[in-house]
Amino acid sequence: MKKKLKIVTISGFLIGVGWLSNLLNFNPLIFDTAMVAAAVVAGYQVAISAYNTLKMKVISINLLVTIAAVGAVIIGEYWEAAAVTFLFAFGSYLESRTVGKARDAIRDLMDLAPNLATVIREGEEKEIAAEEVEVEEVVIVRPGEKIPVDGRVVKGKSEVNQAAITGESVPVRKEIGDEVFSGTINKNGYLEIKTEKVGDDTTFGKIIELVEEAQEEKAPTQKLMERFSKYYTPGIILLSIISYFFSGSVRLSLTLLVIGCPGALVISTPISIVAGIGNGAKNGILIKGGEYLEKSGEIDMLAFDKTGTLSKGEAEVDQLITYDKSEAEVLRLAAIAEFNSEHHLARAIKKKAEKTVKTEIKSPVAFETHTGKGVTAQIDGKEIMIGNSRLFKEQGIEIKPEIEEQKNRLEEEGKTVVIVAENDQIIALISIADRPRENAYQIVEKLKQVGIKKVVMLTGDNERIAESVANELNLDGYRAELLPEDKVKAVEEYQKEGYKVAMVGDGINDTPSLVTADIGIAMGAAGTDAAIDTADITLMADNLNKLPYAIGLSKAANRNIKQNVVFAVLVVFALLAGVLGQKVFLASGMLVHELSVLIVIFNAMRLLRYDAA
Repeated sequence: MKKKLKIVTISGFLIGVGWLSNLLNFNPLIFDTAMVAAAVVAGYQVAISAYNTLKMKVISINLLVTIAAVGAVIIGEYWEAAAVTFLFAFGSYLESRTVGKARDAIRDLMDLAPNLATVIREGEEKEIAAEEVEVEEVVIVRPGEKIPVDGRVVKGKSEVNQAAITGESVPVRKEIGDEVFSGTINKNGYLEIKTEKVGDDTTFGKIIELVEEAQEEKAPTQKLMERFSKYYTPGIILLSIISYFFSGSVRLSLTLLVIGCPGALVISTPISIVAGIGNGAKNGILIKGGEYLEKSGEIDMLAFDKTGTLSKGEAEVDQLITYDKSEAEVLRLAAIAEFNSEHHLARAIKKKAEKTVKTEIKSPVAFETHTGKGVTAQIDGKEIMIGNSRLFKEQGIEIKPEIEEQKNRLEEEGKTVVIVAENDQIIALISIADRPRENAYQIVEKLKQVGIKKVVMLTGDNERIAESVANELNLDGYRAELLPEDKVKAVEEYQKEGYKVAMVGDGINDTPSLVTADIGIAMGAAGTDAAIDTADITLMADNLNKLPYAIGLSKAANRNIKQNVVFAVLVVFALLAGVLGQKVFLASGMLVHELSVLIVIFNAMRLLRYDAA
């Protein structure tokens, strides 16, 4: 950047000297010498770049400018040579500055990376480089300091600003046992944190890595523009040769070379991509590349998983109906059977058992998972089965009419019911509540406002629960009792109907459907490696408001790209027409060309200020 500014300054000074000598009627040789010197200073790096790209068999914009400048000097148009090279160099400098601003969101994010950490070693506090902290080591973070590792609080309480991870500036309360992330800021309390991840392995490290990679990923429109310019640039050279053959005007041919530069066209897409990805990163939205940003802008249908997305994902045991067993014994058996499961329903049961059962909850002797249906386990010499109706029908276990009636009543209230059996005899119904998020209805409406035509829910819950939630949230449809492979089929069917489908899930259980959809969106993925790795777009915060923002940003980026491309094409054709009509000349044409590049950049930078509100 400084080198470009130095070149522009020296070249501009020489041009100024030349014009001053001309105004004072000094020897014309001074004017000519100053202009040639200015052209050499401004054009030297351009020529070197042209030569290097030519060695790779690429005809670049720099080559066109170099040929035009050399040609202008040869025919004695020294002022034109100086003007063309100076304007190109000045435009390149301004372009670098404005593109740099477009990357500021990324740079600001990287600046948040913590450098130092205070650890307790051998009973003493020691300050070391953040990347030198070891896993399991205890880190001390005082008020106002950055948290240098991913880990869990083992002592103290405080509020932590997690904006660097989730985009949410409202501090989050952290106490013993809570998870914290590298790059976040401890606001007002003393914390001791047991380290789980360090350096590039932290959530913050992965975010920076993904955002850096995303900026290098090319969108389909960008690839198309690059293929176009690959043939367009040699075409301009051919056109200038043909024009010279028919007109005999070297000046006209040289002007065509400069004016035909597709600079604004080439940069029209990547600058919008950089700005869009930068805005997303600043707001806790990781978009993995230009391709996904552009494809997201075409989405017209959104399919939700229910649990943890439309619902809070904070399932709790709401009611327990037992048959010939005490509640404590049922919870003990159910918690042991679910001991090795990480399903949200299993967590709810284990959480309830911890408060109720006095004896130790440990791993069962044998354990088997039935995907989307439930589990079976061997406990105290008995076979315990816990799951939904499909599992019991599959195993040939009868559900008595009175039990079926009780189950149906609970499900009509929007609750998930788990059946528990001991040696093929049903001993309990466990009702688990996981209500929709308070703002879920408003989010569905916002999605419609940003251009989503259809919002549906794909869930493993039964028909009654799915219908209850869909009606409450005014969804356009739902499909219930789906296994992971059924969700994939549902997405494929919607795609066959002509929809561009985005699937929103947790990035783990919904991996197959996230991959199948046109765009996979993982929500609330802070700290979850699998979610970050799987989805095309990752919403770091457990906040539905980020979803309309992400879709709206993508659609705004698509509009921005189209505006830039159309404008750049119109400018190129207008300039070519002006040259052929002898209304546009070398210096004035280059000025218009560089202005068009800057207009494209400034238009793209509007994405940095995009706000869904």
